[in-house]
Amino acid sequence: MQVPTPMTSRERFRQAMAHRTPDRVPFDLGGTCLTGMRPECQARLLEFLGLKPAGKSGSGVDESILKWAGTDFRFVGDVANLPSPHTKTLSPTAHVNCWGTRYDFLDGDWQITGYPLKDATLDDLKAFPWPEPVVDEKTLAAWTETAKALRKQDRHVVVASHPVYGILELGCWMCGYDDFLLKFALDPDFVKFFFDKFFEIQTKVNEQYYAALGPYIDLTISGDDFGSQNGPLISPAMFEEFISPYFSERIKQVKTLAGCYYWHHSCGSIFELLDPILACGVDILNPIQTSAFHMEPERLKAAYGDRLVFWGAVDVQQFLPLATPAEIPDRIRELLAVLGKDGGYVMAPAHEIQRDIPPENLVAWVETVKASGHDRAASRPG
Repeated sequence: MQVPTPMTSRERFRQAMAHRTPDRVPFDLGGTCLTGMRPECQARLLEFLGLKPAGKSGSGVDESILKWAGTDFRFVGDVANLPSPHTKTLSPTAHVNCWGTRYDFLDGDWQITGYPLKDATLDDLKAFPWPEPVVDEKTLAAWTETAKALRKQDRHVVVASHPVYGILELGCWMCGYDDFLLKFALDPDFVKFFFDKFFEIQTKVNEQYYAALGPYIDLTISGDDFGSQNGPLISPAMFEEFISPYFSERIKQVKTLAGCYYWHHSCGSIFELLDPILACGVDILNPIQTSAFHMEPERLKAAYGDRLVFWGAVDVQQFLPLATPAEIPDRIRELLAVLGKDGGYVMAPAHEIQRDIPPENLVAWVETVKASGHDRAASRPG
């Protein structure tokens, strides 16, 4: 029996986006900044596999790992560091970014410790010095050349970073979550002024970034966490009033400039927000945090499987850290059967691979995905 020729990564992805079944599920382990892997995890996995490092990819994950895993995606770009009076390095373990938010390196990660607009009034906000919406020309040229080279190789799906933060998350990072979310109810004028000002910057940055990278990318990511473990951070009504007008215009602008698919990353329970999120123009939903309320794969696929592509769903909170290698294949096959039915699914971790995930579990996962492709090829008529 003749074995069908495997699809290329880009063919496989196009099939999934069209809600048709590809030769195997498109696979992303380490292909983006939001599906990446901590450096110590990479070192352990390389040692376990006996692989030599081949250099960091655009996502920060070693190219040897991406090739071993069969990752169909390659990443380019980053969040732009804009000219700002706030930017400063305080010490090797502390800095202030261009938005005035302070970060300290605590417990092995960068944590927000200073909020420039916490308890600010509307007058304070109006007087606040914002960054200039100018992307560094040399940096943008380097990103563009990388995207151009990836497209010329035509081996992988080219995924662009978002160049600016999400509108809700930045408000929470500059004001503090409790302060900013309370303002939705108590000081809506503050929230709308903040969004107006940030959207003006966001639009100008997007214009520069996507005009340059757009011809060479297949999709762009964006990130803005709208959910907590048990439900949305704001009500659907507030989402449509405060978020949708800006989010929909952002997506419209990006698609006009780049002609690409739009992925959105939101952790937490956002099932109640999926109708307005879809109405804004999102094509792909990530990370599918299945441990959150109402985010079960069966529920999502039944309600939105014909309209959304799901990207993620392999749990990094409990499943990958705590399962034994022998327990991995059954859950992976279950996800493939549910979310991968009739296409519309990219299998990936439901966030970055953390230091508590053993390499044995990653190997069991990847081998199961590869075997699923072999099984599908063997079942097709030759």
